[in-house]
This record gives sequence, C-alpha cells and structure tokens, in this order.
Amino acid sequence: MNTTRRRDFLGGAAALAALPLSARAQAGPTRILVGSSPGGGQDMVARMVAEKLNGGPIGAVIVDNKPGASGMIAADLLAKAPADGTTLMSATQTAYAVAPQLYKNVGFDAQRDVTGVAMLGFNPFVLVVHPSFEAKTLQELLDLARAKPGTLNYGSGGVGSAPHMVVELLQLNAGIKLVHVPYRGEAPAVADVLARQIALTFNNVAVVAGHVKSGALRALAVTSPKRLELLPDVPTMAEAGVPDVEVETWFALTAPKATPRDIVRGLNAEVVKALAAPDLMKGYDELAIRPAGGSPDIVDAMIKSEVARWSEVIQRAVVKLATH
Repeated sequence: MNTTRRRDFLGGAAALAALPLSARAQAGPTRILVGSSPGGGQDMVARMVAEKLNGGPIGAVIVDNKPGASGMIAADLLAKAPADGTTLMSATQTAYAVAPQLYKNVGFDAQRDVTGVAMLGFNPFVLVVHPSFEAKTLQELLDLARAKPGTLNYGSGGVGSAPHMVVELLQLNAGIKLVHVPYRGEAPAVADVLARQIALTFNNVAVVAGHVKSGALRALAVTSPKRLELLPDVPTMAEAGVPDVEVETWFALTAPKATPRDIVRGLNAEVVKALAAPDLMKGYDELAIRPAGGSPDIVDAMIKSEVARWSEVIQRAVVKLATH
C-alpha cells in the first residue's frame, strides 16, 4: 500500500471509529470472529448473541468462523483488524490464555493486543463416551486407563484447547496416561466418539447435551462444582472420585486493543442488553450456559488470571507443541 493510499485508509478508519454505533452501522456489517469450526460451544454462543444484536444499533452482525491453530488464526486476524468496532471476536481461554504459551513464534498477546467488550457466558465440560464403551463410570474408566496406560485415545478441539487442558488436569490428578487426538474444533471430536473412532472426549455441555439426552452418548462426569439441572443424573468430577478438576469454558467478546473506549462502552451496553433478553436466556438454560455480562474490565481481568492459571498447568503437565 503506497503512502497516499495508507494515509487515506487510516484517515477513513479513524473517522469511522469516531462515529456512534448507529452511524457506524451504515458502513457495513459487524463481524464476530470465531476461532473454531461451526457446531462447537464457542460458535453456538457467538451465533446466539449475534442473532440478538443483529439489526439493532450495531446494525448487521455476522459470525465468521476461522478455525485452526487453537484459535490463533482468528486471534491474529482480530489483532490486525481496524480498531473501529466493526471486527470483534468471541474468544475462550484457549486462544487467549493457553495457545500463545504453546505455539512457537507467536506474535499475538491478548493482554497487549485486545480489549474486553463483555463476558458472554460460562459452560462446564462433560466427559462422554459411546454407550458401547466398556467403562460405565469414571472410576471404571480410570481403572481401565491404569491397566492399559497410553492406549485409550481422547479427542479435543486442538492442542491447547480447553478440552485438552481439562484432560491434562485429569491425568495429573488421577495418575493416568491417555493418548491425545487433536481436531480442528469440538464438533469433529464428538463425531468420532459417536462413530467409535476414539474412546472419549471432554466437551462443552452445550455441544453434547442433546446426544446425552438421546442416548447416543453416555456422560460419565461434569466439571461443574455441582450437578447440572440439564443432566441431573451425571455426577461431578469430585463426586466421581477426582477432585480439583473444576473447569468451565468462558466465552468473551473482545475487540482490537486500540478501539476507542466510547465504542467499547457502546458495544458493551448492547451485549449486556442482549444477554438479558428472555429468549436468549432460555437458549442459554437449555445448553447449561451461565450468562455473564459485566464491564469490559472484567474480561481483561479474566484473561490475566487465566494466563497465570494455565501457565502452571502447562508447566506441571509439560504440555508442548512441537512445531508451528
């Protein structure tokens, strides 16, 4: 881009950023990046929120899936996007707190490159197997894993994904060794459990609850501190004999770091309003998603605390990614 064109582009972006949300909406749709394939929990939450925002003061809102590299592809796109509020990202701890610590030559740093807009929600994980799998309880699964170390395989949404890190916690606390099979998103991992290609997966309740209720999958435990109303017969990890594996995926809407605070505040107000809508709350309840909201600062604080938490797990488990 030559100097004149670059100056025109930057001037146009600055002018757009200075406009209120209602005026900016005329410039084109707001894009919400999702760093996973369609059908995963991150994607489902982004689409529910986008549907409520679409057509309001923000204007048209679309979801843009950019899976790969544990969400880092989408995160990098967000960091390099114009800081005018027209490109956002529905992020989880995977892309912001875990993957940057695993991938080599990463130029992305969430604490440096993004700013929070609003927390979208929290969703625990559930350990699922095919109904034909020989272990009927978590303890039976652990006994099997100990008897045949390094033979049972599990799927996740990729190296560094939240389901992957949950299993790392399980292995540390239960003294077992499983074989990791990473996928490009949560939904493909679930599909291979359904097809009996892999033994098990931890996944967001939002993704697998329907399969559990239909009997297509058997749930062995949930990672929430107490049992879920959606799956009342499924014990918690602590009840099933493995404490200290309480983990929830958090979903947060974020923007490029330099986005003006008035735009961030305006986006936050619209998202918080959307999260309070009865139909969205009903949809969340059906997927055991706990709504959040709150200020942009809450997102920034969450990212900071999660970087510290998962750094410790990565060091204890010696989690590595060979190449990037």
